[in-house]
Amino acid sequence: MRDDGVNPTGHARRVLVTGGAGFIGSHLVERLLARGDSVVVVDDLSTGVRANLPAAHDCLTFVHSDLRAWLHDAASDAGRFDEIYHMAAAVGVELVIADPIGSIETNTEQTSALLRYAASDKAGRPVVLVASSSEVYGKSERVPFHEDDDVVYGPTTATRWSYACSKALDEHLALAHHRDSGFGVVVARLFNTVGPRQVGRYGMVLPRFVNAALAGDPLRVFGSGEQVRCFCDVRDVSRALVDLVETSKAHGRIYNVGSDEAISIIDLAHLVVEVIGSASDIELVPYDQAYGPGFEDLRRREPHLGRLRQAIDFEPQYELRSTILAVAEATGAAGAAR
Repeated sequence: MRDDGVNPTGHARRVLVTGGAGFIGSHLVERLLARGDSVVVVDDLSTGVRANLPAAHDCLTFVHSDLRAWLHDAASDAGRFDEIYHMAAAVGVELVIADPIGSIETNTEQTSALLRYAASDKAGRPVVLVASSSEVYGKSERVPFHEDDDVVYGPTTATRWSYACSKALDEHLALAHHRDSGFGVVVARLFNTVGPRQVGRYGMVLPRFVNAALAGDPLRVFGSGEQVRCFCDVRDVSRALVDLVETSKAHGRIYNVGSDEAISIIDLAHLVVEVIGSASDIELVPYDQAYGPGFEDLRRREPHLGRLRQAIDFEPQYELRSTILAVAEATGAAGAAR
């Protein structure tokens, strides 16, 4: 594939983005359109928002549909694709705990159906990126996390681990299709992606903090606040995803995608208050009050990015302070629009 937005036949690249109206998906679509691609988005809008995408664009086709239904009924008429970015998934701890059945089925069944489609002649054997999650590492105590580390999960009686298991199955399916069918597959384990268009209602911590700080409400920090995470701007993440798909040596491999700059959640809360200039207090909320009895969380979640940097020479461009400001500006603009 050439870098000028065309495939070897001389036609514009055709790209399918599942979940393309979501937070990360919409930024990815924006980047692909800017590259000159013809993009088809399939999204059921269960967590995505149509307004995240251009209202009208000559190179964008939006399909409001459940992915499994579209693959069954209409995909054969969609034509061939050069690339597929599979971003559709259940998102957020709160959603997984509230609807574990739906979350497990969404993650595993949609991925299975999408990969079978990609392996068929009607799809044109595209390169497929499957968005996975740092949750796959489970309760691993080795820090930072390497892609080939062993994983350890809690008991099946703890709903929290069902998401990690479902995303691990997605990875197994993707790599098995790559081995058996030979089409290009990249698995991206995303670490705490943040930025404009992310919403807090599914448990995402940064937009929750920003919304509270803008309103002057307390920032509710779950647990002790000493848990450590690494946050990466969605604009850096979307660039990395496109670069991985374009890099043939990355195919058939798993990559941590994110930042390796670590910060505790309590320090993140203080940083949000400082950057926004808010008078909000910070309030600690026990896990059992936030999520219910028996909730388990990881003390540290940090990626090792050596493999990613070797593949695409990746370095995040957006500092966390600038991301916080961008989230606050987008939140304020959305509020004014309402």
